[in-house]
Amino acid sequence: MSKLIVSPESNNAADGKLISITPESAGWTYVGFEVIRLSEGQSLEQETGDREVCVVLLSGVADVSTSREQWSGIGRRMSVFEQTPPYSVYVPNGDYYRVEARTAVELAVCSAPGRGSHAARLIAPEQVGVEMRGYGNIERRIHNILPEQEPADSLLVVEVFTPNGHWSSYPPHKHDRDALPDESFLEETYYFRVKPEQGFAIQRVYTDDRSLDETLVVKDGEAVLVPKGYHPVSAPPGYDVYYLNVMAGPHRTWKFHNDPDHHWIMTAN
Repeated sequence: MSKLIVSPESNNAADGKLISITPESAGWTYVGFEVIRLSEGQSLEQETGDREVCVVLLSGVADVSTSREQWSGIGRRMSVFEQTPPYSVYVPNGDYYRVEARTAVELAVCSAPGRGSHAARLIAPEQVGVEMRGYGNIERRIHNILPEQEPADSLLVVEVFTPNGHWSSYPPHKHDRDALPDESFLEETYYFRVKPEQGFAIQRVYTDDRSLDETLVVKDGEAVLVPKGYHPVSAPPGYDVYYLNVMAGPHRTWKFHNDPDHHWIMTAN
C-alpha cells in the first residue's frame, strides 16, 4: 500500500480512535488529523496543547465543552451523505475539549499550530458556506467549514461531495510553494467516505517533475496525505464520494496553481 494512504485502526479500539495523523507520522510540519468514533454515552476529553483544533461532528449528536464554553445537543446529520452542513467547534491552543456522545458519533479532529488569537466558538450549520463548484461531470458540492475568511490561526477546513461519475479537486491543482501572491504552501489531508461503502475513490498525487506520481485506490474510511503536488479525485460510477480536507501552512491562505496541461478545462464550458 502507498505510504500516502492511512487506513483506519480496528473499530474495536478502546479509545474509539480510527485515524491518527500527526506532523511526526506524516513527516511534515503543520497538519494533524484524527477520526474518533464514540458509542452513545461514551466521552472524549483532550487538551489542545500548542495546537488549535476544529472538532467536526461528521455524524451524530453530542454535548461539547471547553474550559469556558459548553454546547448541548449539537449535531443534526446521522450520515455525511445527508449533505447538510455539520456542527463544528473551534478550540484554541492552551485549552481542552470534552465530547459526550448522545448518540453514536463520528468526530474529525483537525489541528494545526495555534497562537491563542481566537476564543473557542461553535460553528453552526447556518454559518457554513455552501457552494456548487465546477460544471458537468466536474461539478461538486462544497461546505466551507473553516475558510480563510473566518477566524483561526492556521487551520483551513472544508468538506466536498463528489457525485458518482464526477471528478473533484479538478482541474488538477497544487499549493506546495511559499510563493505568494501566486501560490501558498499548504499541507493537506483528505478523509474519505464512500457510498455504498464497498466502493472506492481514485486519487492521483503527482508533481511536475514526476518525482512523486502515484495513483491511489482509496477505500471508505481511509485518509490520504498530500505533502505536495497535484491531487485530483475521481468518484467511479455508482459510488458517491465524500471527503474532508484539512490544510495548514506558514500562511493561512489558499492560493493554488492549476496544472498548465489541464488549465484549459476551466474555460471549456
